[in-house]
Amino acid sequence: MNLRTTSGDKVSPFGQGGLPVRSARELSRVGVVDVGSNSIRMVVFDGAARSPAYFYNEKVMAGLGQGLATTGRLNPEGAARGMAALKRFAALARGMGIEKMTCVATAAVREAEDGPAFHRAVEKETGLKLIVIDGEEEARLSAQGVLLGWPDALGLVCDIGGNSMEVAELARREVGRRATSPLGPFRLQQVEAKGLKRYIQKEVERLADVVGTDHERIYLVGGSWRAIARLDMERRAYPMTVLHEYRMTPDDVLATVKWIAEENLSDLKARTGISSSRLELVPLAMQALRQVVLTFGPSEIAISSYGIREGLLYEQMPDTLRRRDPLIEAARFTERQMARMPGSGKRLFHFLAPLFEGAPPERERLIRAACLLHDTSWRAHPDYRAEACFDNVTRSSLAALSHPERVFVGLALLHRYKNSRAGSPMAPLFTLLTEDDTRDAETLGKALRFGAMFSIGDPAEAGRLRLDRDAGTLTLTLTAKGRDLMGEVAEARFRTLCSALGVAGVVA
Repeated sequence: MNLRTTSGDKVSPFGQGGLPVRSARELSRVGVVDVGSNSIRMVVFDGAARSPAYFYNEKVMAGLGQGLATTGRLNPEGAARGMAALKRFAALARGMGIEKMTCVATAAVREAEDGPAFHRAVEKETGLKLIVIDGEEEARLSAQGVLLGWPDALGLVCDIGGNSMEVAELARREVGRRATSPLGPFRLQQVEAKGLKRYIQKEVERLADVVGTDHERIYLVGGSWRAIARLDMERRAYPMTVLHEYRMTPDDVLATVKWIAEENLSDLKARTGISSSRLELVPLAMQALRQVVLTFGPSEIAISSYGIREGLLYEQMPDTLRRRDPLIEAARFTERQMARMPGSGKRLFHFLAPLFEGAPPERERLIRAACLLHDTSWRAHPDYRAEACFDNVTRSSLAALSHPERVFVGLALLHRYKNSRAGSPMAPLFTLLTEDDTRDAETLGKALRFGAMFSIGDPAEAGRLRLDRDAGTLTLTLTAKGRDLMGEVAEARFRTLCSALGVAGVVA
């Protein structure tokens, strides 16, 4: 059956306690290598540990596991390319001063007859110590990678590689039941065409027997899934190409399956930039995804750019760090690195808080993030500063931020520098927001625009705000320092803010 499930007493390949837990400072720069069946990738994480930036990220499509199902051995050309890539990665790590890289190998190395020999050769020739993990461990680490980006993720993680596909449950910030199957595209290439559909159906049903089908959301991890998502964006003329947190419905997936079958793959490559080697596997991966959707029946499918590599980082985080909000941590780190006055964002948030009293938690965190980021694009040319703010948010690797939320924060920051968005080249992305959300983002931006220039350090030293919706007034009570700061530009911005709120301004 080639289906394995987790056992409660299983010891992690990293040792009884898994990878050692590190402090946030120790996690400031961590290197990992993922030796997969199709690609080999090195990632160096840097910055805010809870929402790390990608200091270095390189991938080689080695095709290590191509043909494994037929020969039982690693692809010779792939092994040579893989070894060359690993030698380069080891040299890069030394040059970056990374003393220890965490390196894992998955289906190809663990299943090939010559996998152990390749394992030994890698250590001898590169000094890298590969840890070969089984399918259940691969599922666990991929699920932890999803938790890095979605702390409250609830549903089923489905990770596709070249030779295998893993699933794992997520609930209450923990990984539950998990299983692995031979549903990677390289494996599917070896199945007779006339029996392929039934083969996929049987394997997916076996996975469902282990993890159940009561999952409202499926999180997709893996290059083939991301390629399919990019093609879905092309079919829908979606205005944003950030894959992380892209959402599809089951109907979207089924429509894209049909659409891809009718399209020319060469044309799709030119339009999307997906590599030829990846596109070759897409039709098989699409058949697997179609069956996953039909068997599990989710309400929503979400794309995760975070997987096994991010899971290795998450493995080393203390619980206190895991519980922090990745968005706020990333915004704080960006402010420390790029703002003129680090710390001013927190003070600005408290000054503006009376305007947003009663906002739900999911909106308050966006307001807080916008305040932290409000002064991080000051080096951009004034003519492009508004668009630079928007672009930085909507195209960055921020986690725990849906596409509409990205646009909300970006639009608020655009209005922090510019009253009008008319004629903006970013206009297609504004369509991801509702009319109410667009208005709220503009109001937040105009609040940032006023508050940011109302004081040098802490706006509370210059005055305080009180919004009275019943009376229809926004009162600004000035201190002595505030009276000197309330020049004509500040007054104009205060009036603009009041207009956006639909209230009368009172200066006391």
